[in-house]
Amino acid sequence: MIRKAGDSVEVSGAMTLPGATALLAAGRASLANPETVFDLAAVTEVDSSCIAVVFGWLREAQRLGKTIRIAHPPQDLLTLAEVYGVTELLPLV
Repeated sequence: MIRKAGDSVEVSGAMTLPGATALLAAGRASLANPETVFDLAAVTEVDSSCIAVVFGWLREAQRLGKTIRIAHPPQDLLTLAEVYGVTELLPLV
């Protein structure tokens, strides 16, 4: 689930394959400001599709000439990013 909260976008619940398409679309629709911070503090579960969603948001922001940042990434997301060798590509706050 994605919810606008002031200047940030709060993501909650699971960021897993069953909801990946919806999260990708909702995140893209949230890119109204020049910079968007996605707060993942309330994310309860991740799988590798979470990385794909984050990079999908990043690609869309770049296409629009905007930036995103990821705040409070779950440790599981950071571990997956390390396994895949993409940690340095994550736009972490």
